[in-house]
Formats: sequence, C-alpha cells, structure tokens
Amino acid sequence: MARKLCLVMFALLLVASMAFAGGAAETGGKETLSIWCGYPEMEAFYKYAAAEYQKTHPNVEFNIVTHPLREFEQKLSATIPSNTVADIIDVSVYANQKFIEAGFMPKMPANVDQFVKAPGRYSDFALKNNMYKGDVYGVPFFQGRTSLFYNTEMFAEAGLSGPPKTMSEMYEYAKKLAKYDAAGNLTRAGHSLRISGQGSGVAEKWWFVLYPMGGTIISEGKAPGTYHAGYNNDAGRNALKFYVDAVHKDNWDDHKIKHDAEAFQLGQAAMFFRESWVIGDTAAKAPNLKYDTALVPSDARWGRITNIQNLYVTKAAKNPDLAWDFVLFMVNDANQQWMLDNVGWLPARADVKLDEIIARKPQFKAFIASEPGYEEFGYIPIGPFDELMTRLAERLVTAFLDSSLVDNPAGIAKVISDAAAETNQILQRYNMFGE
Repeated sequence: MARKLCLVMFALLLVASMAFAGGAAETGGKETLSIWCGYPEMEAFYKYAAAEYQKTHPNVEFNIVTHPLREFEQKLSATIPSNTVADIIDVSVYANQKFIEAGFMPKMPANVDQFVKAPGRYSDFALKNNMYKGDVYGVPFFQGRTSLFYNTEMFAEAGLSGPPKTMSEMYEYAKKLAKYDAAGNLTRAGHSLRISGQGSGVAEKWWFVLYPMGGTIISEGKAPGTYHAGYNNDAGRNALKFYVDAVHKDNWDDHKIKHDAEAFQLGQAAMFFRESWVIGDTAAKAPNLKYDTALVPSDARWGRITNIQNLYVTKAAKNPDLAWDFVLFMVNDANQQWMLDNVGWLPARADVKLDEIIARKPQFKAFIASEPGYEEFGYIPIGPFDELMTRLAERLVTAFLDSSLVDNPAGIAKVISDAAAETNQILQRYNMFGE
C-alpha cells in the first residue's frame, strides 16, 4: 500500500513539474518567450536585450516578430480574443485598451505593480494615461513625444536663423523653404504634413496642430466618464484650414512627393513633426544630414503629444512569471539607455539618467525639455478611442484632397461638423457621450 502511495505521489509530482515547465521538456529543457511589436526599428533592441538576458538565463530562447504598425494592430484584434497572441506584446494604450476593458488582458503581479508605482519612476502623466479602474496593466516602456525636426542647412540658405516659435511663423517659414521645378511642381516640402495613409496616425498628426490651436480630439463631459468631440470649434476649423491651404493654396506640401522621415532624410522636406526614433533612424540612413529639433510651436496654447508604449504579458503566456521577469529586465536602467542611444525611442521611465547620451546627441534635447506652459497631452485610455481616431482620419484624408475647401469656410465647417457628429455617435454607442 505504501509503495502504491509513493508511486502515485511520484506521478503527481512529475505531472506538476511538467506543467510548471510550460512544455519546456519538449525542447530539451529550454523555455521560449515570444514577443510581438509594431515598430520594426525595435527589433535591434529586442535582440540585444534577449542576448543580455541569456547571459544569466541560458535556458531561455526568444521568438521575436515585428510588423508594420497597422498590420500589427490588426493582428492583435484577431489573436488576443482567441488566445493565440504572443507571450509579450509591445503596444500603446489606445490600441490595447479595448482588450483590457473586455477582460482579455491580465493584471500585473504585485511585484511588477510595485515597481511601476514606485515614487519617481514614472511621471504622473504616464501612470494616469495607462490606468484602468485604478490598475496599470502594462509596464510603460518608451514614449512617443513630438518635436519639430528642421534642416539647418536649408534654414540658413533661406535666411532663417532658428526654428519657428508659433504656428503662423512655421507656416510662413514653410512657404520660404519650399522649392519648385521649372514647371512649378513642388520638389521640396517646406513642411511635410501627414496628409495620406491608413489608420489613426493621420488624425494623431493633425492633433499636433489642433491642440496648440486650442482644440483636442475629445473633451470630458460634465458627468464622470463621459466625453464629446473637442474639435467642432474654431480650433478644429483653423487646423483643417492650415492643412488645406498648405496643400492647395500655398502648395508648400503636396500629395505627389515623399513624406515624413523618408522625405526629410532625402532632403525633400525642410521640416516635419515626429518622435525621437527619427534620430536613430537618420543616423543609420542619412548620417551626414544637418538638422536639429525644437519644441512644437505655440498658438492659442503650447503643448506636445506624448504617447506611452507599454509592455504587456498576455493570457496566452505559458510561463507568465518568466515573461514578467524579462519585461522588468527590458526596462532596467542599462537597457533603457541602450534603447535611446541605439534606436532613438525615448524611455518612459522618468528616473533613468540620459545626460551622457544627450551630450553626444543634442537633437534629443527637445524631447526631454519641460518648459513652463509647455503642456503634455495624449490618448485618453478608453476603449473606443482608436475607433474614433481611425474614423476621423478617414474623413481628414478625403478633406486634404479637396481643393474646393480653399477659401471656403462653410465647406471646412461642414467637414468638421460631420466628423464631430460621427465622433459623438461612436461615444454614444459606448454610452460614453456627454456634453
């Protein structure tokens, strides 16, 4: 009897140990962590961090997959509900919030929660914009802050001594910096705007101009937890006019030429708004480019967007303890510094020393600047935010193509009013609308 009991106990222990291993026995004692990310430039960081982690965890292997951002977000929509997603995902709050609210994402364990909420580790802004019902689900990883990139050689050539301080001044600078061929076709944008593309990014980039002009995407209603469109006003109309005039009236930007970082690096754009990753990308693709960065120009107010990117461990993780341990490893001081220095994304942590890197690469200064009155704004952590941004972006792309909107305040007002009505309808569908 005692022998049978021992055999039973041994069998139970064997089953328990196999379950704890999460299938490791099938791979010769190795553990595998899968990681998905929507920023291809971050692949270098993940490979570096994985190699460093393996120095003390030689039994851990990694499966790292990066996708273009919109494809990545679509893949999450299919795999998170079906529990076929990676162990760790690197994603922003706005794209993941609907899954958090639907109960598909697990909360952080106590030790990770304690790390994240330690005094001074993260800014109040980072925590507030990453919180749902008092809980933080992901570890803030890096942040997409906006600054103005400008080509210093082009500025000198145009007789401009420094970056523009206001939106109206930036508009005039763009007119001076634009170049045309003999037929009058634009060959160099004075400022490269986001005027085409898919997904919410078009609306986000329009927000860069909208916010200083006094508007925002959604504003809080009188009742807690309610919102309404925050751009059906002079700010929204002025921000749309800014774009329409740039393309169709003064033609310092055009759909027919390259845009964003590629255009800037090729010398086909004198200015544009973007996050700090462009610094790392430019070092690799256009190392001789002469440029600097500056704070976003002001208008009715002054401010920049900050979009927090987070690391989440999913319910699909076979060994969540190991996954969370690697997440904490990725946000340690050394790895956060390596990320800024080698990739260019600004660490989300507020307590990591970056002085030595910034001294060598002064273009980062504008991204860490915190001037009096320079406000920080960003995505509101509610489920429908990504949907309403995507719908707004679709309308903006159409409006940016419409030359009939030049000197047509009634037409611009209708575009803004119709878009705001759709924003409010989406909020109503989620029972979140309130004036």
